[in-house]
Amino acid sequence: MKKLIFFALIVCLCVGVQAAKKSAKKASDSPLAAYLMVYHKDADHSLHMALSRDGYSWKALNGDKAVVSGDTIAQQRGIRDPHIYRGNDGTYYIVATDLHLFAKRMGYRDTEWERDGAKYGWGNNRGLVMMKSKDLIHWTHTVVRIDSLFPERFGDIGCAWAPETIYDPEVGKLMVYFTIRETGRGKTKLYYSYANDDFISLVTEPQLLFVYPDENIQILDADIMPMPDGRYCMTYCAQENPGGIKMAISEHINRGYVYQPQQIDVEPRSCEAPTMYKIIGQDKWLLMYDIFSIRPHNFGFMETTDFKTFKSLGHFGDGPTKRDGFAEQKHGAVTHITEEDAKRLESYW
Repeated sequence: MKKLIFFALIVCLCVGVQAAKKSAKKASDSPLAAYLMVYHKDADHSLHMALSRDGYSWKALNGDKAVVSGDTIAQQRGIRDPHIYRGNDGTYYIVATDLHLFAKRMGYRDTEWERDGAKYGWGNNRGLVMMKSKDLIHWTHTVVRIDSLFPERFGDIGCAWAPETIYDPEVGKLMVYFTIRETGRGKTKLYYSYANDDFISLVTEPQLLFVYPDENIQILDADIMPMPDGRYCMTYCAQENPGGIKMAISEHINRGYVYQPQQIDVEPRSCEAPTMYKIIGQDKWLLMYDIFSIRPHNFGFMETTDFKTFKSLGHFGDGPTKRDGFAEQKHGAVTHITEEDAKRLESYW
């Protein structure tokens, strides 16, 4: 009798474990069926979202009003350059620049920048905002100060901008990579660090991700996309004349990127903030970038199937990409979401 009871307990335990595994995997196993774009607006320095079912036509959520107000999550009372990433377990991660360009005008501080602009340059912020959510509606957040975390090397940092997140399979951690001006009047370069398991801080001192062959050229706004052959394509902005989008290729996510000389975009004036996303179910990737130098402000799009040749799709409104209910968006980023996620967002907002 005892053996039968013991056997029954084992069976129940096994069934319970399998059910727990299925429940835990439910979010990550749901098919990806839609696209979510995050961006900020200069008017409010807050987080905005737009939804798409095909990756080309986008509709603003919440009537293009902020879904998270920058003054509630950032030390400078405003965010810029938000990036969103979907983890393998279905958790969503957002990182953003902790920076408000108009904080003096808004009454948040008495000076144009946090520190002396003559010494530390334009912007001169020192922090990032890290956020996490399971449902894309309720977010935890924390401010990460690079100068405080790593004072020996970055205690007098010039700026920390445009962070992004990606999973590094070699290290087994989420990697946060971003633009740093290591000294007040130095050149911006690309660095990476690793987040802790709770995604509330960085645990490794930022290291150089890629070195541009011309040390007189500033580079910023990196975006890393896994390629079908296992390599990684990193797009970034090189502030040449005009500033534009270039790429580098590597077999490793955090090192070894090989410079490619061609400029990908076809803009006659400067652009920045590249981000790539795959069209679901197709061997096709879109490169989206921010054309900050034109009025009215707009995003540009390129399409590739091989990461070698790129076809221009024009801008929002003059090609296949459309926007509904929003304009003047800044520094966008895109991730895939499930249909369940999409419907939840539409219902909530």
